[in-house]
Amino acid sequence: MMNADLRRERAAATFQPELLTHVLDGGAERTRRRKEIEALVFNDPDFQHEDLNFLSRSQRYEQAVRKSALMVMKLREYGIADPEEIYWFKSFVHRGRPEPLDLHLGMFLPTLLTQATPEQQDRFFMPAWNLEIIGTYAQTEMGHGTHLRGLETTATYDPATQEFILNSPTVTSIKWWPGGLGKTSNHAIVLAQLYTQGQCKGLHAFIVPIRQLGTHEPLPGITVGDIGPKFGYDEMDNGYLKMDNFRIPRENMLMKYAQVEPDGTYVKPLSDKLTYGTMVFIRSLIVGDSARSLSRACTIAIRYSAVRHQSELKPGEPEPQILDYQTQQYKLFPLLATAYAFHFVGAYIKDTYRRVSGDINEGDLSELPELHALTAGLKAFTSWTASAGIEECRMACGGHGYSRCSGIPDIYVTFTPSCTYEGENTVMMLQTARLVEAAAKNLQAELNHRKSKEDAWNRTSVDLVRASEAHCHYVIVKLFTAKLSEISNAAVRAVMTELCLLYALYGISKNTGDFLQAGILTSAQVTQVNQHMKELLGIIRPNAVALVDSFDFHDVHLGSVLGRYDGNVYENMFEWAKKSPLNNTEVHESFHKHLKPMQAKL
Repeated sequence: MMNADLRRERAAATFQPELLTHVLDGGAERTRRRKEIEALVFNDPDFQHEDLNFLSRSQRYEQAVRKSALMVMKLREYGIADPEEIYWFKSFVHRGRPEPLDLHLGMFLPTLLTQATPEQQDRFFMPAWNLEIIGTYAQTEMGHGTHLRGLETTATYDPATQEFILNSPTVTSIKWWPGGLGKTSNHAIVLAQLYTQGQCKGLHAFIVPIRQLGTHEPLPGITVGDIGPKFGYDEMDNGYLKMDNFRIPRENMLMKYAQVEPDGTYVKPLSDKLTYGTMVFIRSLIVGDSARSLSRACTIAIRYSAVRHQSELKPGEPEPQILDYQTQQYKLFPLLATAYAFHFVGAYIKDTYRRVSGDINEGDLSELPELHALTAGLKAFTSWTASAGIEECRMACGGHGYSRCSGIPDIYVTFTPSCTYEGENTVMMLQTARLVEAAAKNLQAELNHRKSKEDAWNRTSVDLVRASEAHCHYVIVKLFTAKLSEISNAAVRAVMTELCLLYALYGISKNTGDFLQAGILTSAQVTQVNQHMKELLGIIRPNAVALVDSFDFHDVHLGSVLGRYDGNVYENMFEWAKKSPLNNTEVHESFHKHLKPMQAKL
């Protein structure tokens, strides 16, 4: 049975949600294929499991490893080889959560493809594809993250044995955080400062075996383990790695671009920009992830707001749906518009990345710096916004949003690390700022006051980050607007135009100070912006549920009692609570141990 409120909401929509789903997926055929892959996973008894919220961390890790190993076998069995289809299959198996093979599939294999010589690919790629070799990507250290030049791990070439000696010289140089490093991987691509012929040649990548094949015991000279519980990511064994003068063959340095010859001669790469490729690729994924995570949170909050009734608008009348309150619409509809905007940005970056990758393979690097800066900024902008937006959605669900059964706490703790990995966000924004002129005047003024360029940069960095944000916002509005003309169905185009306008106006109203200060808008125009925004909330209201339906999240993937498609929230919340392990016995053993003796004394 469908909840009556949701049935009424869906009947009132002015467009067909599946047509908008086709726009998001990039065509009806892609939607069909995505649903086909979804069905392969959701109908497979091997991938069923109990609610992860009721498992310990060790059990969650084990479940994730079990499903990852199965997933690799089934991908082969079904012959799924397209990267996008693999991504879909993987996210359906793990229901949008991280998993221990994430870095093996997402960083180790792609780095082999882009930075290994043909000989190295022959040696490592197929064993890695077959999970004989399981790898991770060990870049971050305890003492340094985004600032790569500060990394301390060393790889010193010994021409006598033709080996590199890998060493963690200090406690801060211990590799720290890589996913899959703690317990799962038997190899790591380690980023280390290369020393040869007495000179430091900067960061290079090395393939380092860390555990014995077969027994999985750490190799002599290797100290490796799990870094302990985190804010989220319970199913991921983020790890540490300490190397004590650990020797690897010369052939284990990734040598597609830079090389060390047997006598120790260093051959430098054509361009030091080529290693940006992997980072740009991962950042483009994070933008898509921002869109998906925010879309999931919006779906839950908006459906629940249509089902939840509270307070009285007019005395004596029935309690209205909380979605009818303008304050609730103001919280949720701009986030909904943002989720759509980010979907289109993610698709744009992915296409651009594909195009520029083609150019790079042809030897044309001209667009890489621009793409690097833009993806850095958009990665930061979208992950910040999505992270704050997911939390806003949780609060919009009132008390029940705090329960794990709402699904939103999990979305939040799983998504929020993206603000840090592949570049801490403020640092990313400052990379984008090296393109933005608005902040340049302040920078010039600071330079006139002070001699040091670096000092001036630091003293204007708050302006620079704001300038980058404004630039990103502008780029996103531009892309969203361009997307509208591609939508052929008039009803879908109309509702998307309203969302695009809401996104643009919301951005202006959030930053009115900047627009007034720069003399771009008058205070009368600002009033108009805010007035028009409120009108748009009312216009979007009848389509709100249909707009989140268009994201087309299966209930299993959404993992939320509050956001269920059928809206039967309360019955299912009660059923969910009964499954808590604390309810396995009517009287918990702690009563007999600790409370009963107290009561006996009374």
